Amino acid sequence: MATVTMGEAPVSGSPDPDAEPAARPRRRARLLPVASVAGGTALIGAHASLYGNWIIDDAAITFAYARSFAEGLGPVVQPGAEPVEGYSNPTWTALLVLGRLFGLFDHGTIFGIPDYVFFPKALALLFCAGILAACHVAAARVTKRPWLATLCVGALLAITPSFVIWSFSGLENPLYGLTVTVMAVLVFLAVLDNRLLRPKLALGMGALAAFAALTRPEGLIYAGVYPIVVLGTMRRATLASSVKHILLSVVTFVVPVGAYFVWRYATFGQWLASPSIAKRQDIPALRELTRAGDLVAYAGAPAVLLAVLLIGVVLARPAWWRRGLLALLVPLGLAIVAYTVLEPDWMYQLRFATPIWILGALAATLAAGEALRYARTRSRAWIAVGLVAVLLPTGASFAHAADDFRTDPNISACYVADRFGRTFNGYADILGLERGSLVLPDLGGSALTSRLHLIDMAGLTNHRFAQLVREHDNAGQAKYVFEELKPTFIHTRQPWTNGNGLGLDPRLARDYYQIHTDLYQPPPNGDWVRKDVVPDRQTLRELRAYAAEHAAKLERNIATWPTRACGDTLRIGQTGTGAL
Repeated sequence: MATVTMGEAPVSGSPDPDAEPAARPRRRARLLPVASVAGGTALIGAHASLYGNWIIDDAAITFAYARSFAEGLGPVVQPGAEPVEGYSNPTWTALLVLGRLFGLFDHGTIFGIPDYVFFPKALALLFCAGILAACHVAAARVTKRPWLATLCVGALLAITPSFVIWSFSGLENPLYGLTVTVMAVLVFLAVLDNRLLRPKLALGMGALAAFAALTRPEGLIYAGVYPIVVLGTMRRATLASSVKHILLSVVTFVVPVGAYFVWRYATFGQWLASPSIAKRQDIPALRELTRAGDLVAYAGAPAVLLAVLLIGVVLARPAWWRRGLLALLVPLGLAIVAYTVLEPDWMYQLRFATPIWILGALAATLAAGEALRYARTRSRAWIAVGLVAVLLPTGASFAHAADDFRTDPNISACYVADRFGRTFNGYADILGLERGSLVLPDLGGSALTSRLHLIDMAGLTNHRFAQLVREHDNAGQAKYVFEELKPTFIHTRQPWTNGNGLGLDPRLARDYYQIHTDLYQPPPNGDWVRKDVVPDRQTLRELRAYAAEHAAKLERNIATWPTRACGDTLRIGQTGTGAL
C-alpha cells in the first residue's frame, strides 16, 4: 500500500508554485483521521443525548464509594458503614476518585450541568473517541480509506442502543470497551507485522488484560487473548520463544490482579466482591452458552448472518490480512463467551455486551470493505443491496428499542436519591431522629443523600445479606432484619417483596406502621416505620401527610423523571425532591 511522505509545511510566500498543491494531500491525510473519529464520536454523542441526564442507580453506588475514598474513609458506601467491596469496577472507581480530587466530580456544576452527570458522560465520550481512534489504526493497516471504515464503525455503534445506553450510563462500560479494543488492535497489527513475539507486546497485553480484569469481573477472560493468538501462530521453530512470551504476558497479568485479590481478602475476608456473591455467579453450565442467541435476536439474524458471511469470505479467499482477522476474532470470541457465562442481569439492553458490539462492528466493516474492494461491479451492487436490506430492519428495531428505553429506562440514580434518600431524611426530621437505619434494595442515589444507616437487602454493599441471598435463605433474611437489625425504616417493593419475603412476613405489620403505599404496587409495597419510634398518632399522621406530598409526587412523575438531573449536588442530609 502506497504511503505519503510527511514533510514540513511550505513557508508562506514560497516562490515554488507546486508547494501549495502538494501541501493539500498532506493536510487531507492529517485531517481525515481526525474528522472520521470526531464524526463517529459525534454520532454516538447525538444518540446519547436522547437519554438526557439519566444515570443508572448502580453507577451511583460507585459514585458513593468514590466519594468515600476521596474523603479518606476507605471502601465504605457511606460514612460509618462497614467496609464492603460493593463495587466491581476498581479502575472506573479510581477515575471518579481522581475527578473528585481535582474538583471535576461531586462538587457542583460544569457548564450548568451537575458534575455527577457531566463528568462520567464526558469520560464516556472521550473513551468512545479512543475506541474509534483504535479502529482507525487497524483500518489504516488494511484499507485504502481508513477514515471511511472508521466512520462506518462509528455509525454502527451510534445506532446500537445497547452500546450507547451503557456507555453513557455512568458505569464502566466505555473504559472496558476501550481496553478490549486496544488489546484486539494490538494483536491484529502484531500478527500482520510478524512481531507477535516481542517482550513489549507480551508485557503490554498482560497489563491490558489486568486492567480489563480490574474494570469488569469477567475481564479476567481477556488474559487468554495473547496466549491463544500466540499458540494459533506458533511453529516448531518458535516454540521456545512462544512459551517464554506467553509466560511473560501471564506473569504481567497475574501480579497486579493477584495483588488486588490479596488486598481484597485481607480487607474484606473474601476472594470475591460482594456483588459477585449476591448475584450468585457460579461456574457456568453448558446450557448457558445458548445465551448467545440473545445477541443474535437483538442485532437481527439477517444482519448477523451477513456479517458472518462477509468475514467468512475474507477467511476463505484468503485475503492477505487473513491472519490478522483471525487474531481479531479471538477477543471477539472471548467477549461472546464472557457474555454467555455471566448470570443474567436485571437491566435492559444487554449491559454486558459492550465489547461485542465494538469488535463485531470493526470485523464486519473491515470484511465488508475487503469484499467490496475485490468484487466486480455487479457483485458490489449486490453486496450494497444486501447491506441495506439487513441494516434497515435492524435500524428500525434499534430505533424502537431506543425509544422504549428513553420512555422507560432502568431505575435512575436521581429517582433513588429523591425517593429513598431525601424523602426518608424528611421522615427522620419529623421524628426528630439524628440517627436511624433503613433497609431497602436501592443503594446508589440514596447513599449519596441519606443520613440514615442504609442496609442493602440486595446484598451488593452488605456481606451478611449477600451470603443469605446467595444461599436463597429467605427465612434467614427475615430473621436478620426483624430480630437482629430492627431497622427504623423498611422500604418494600417488587420483585423484592416476593423474592425475599420480607414484605410478606407477619412481623412487618406487627412491628411497623405503613406510612406510604406505592401508587403502582399494592400493599405491603411502600414505606414502613418502626412503631416504637413514633411517639403518638399525630406524628404518624404527619409522616403520612409528608409521604402523600413527596413520595407520591415522585411516583406520579416517574415517567418524566429519568432523563433529567435532581439538583446541582447530591449531599447527605438533603430533603425535598431535587429539581422536580
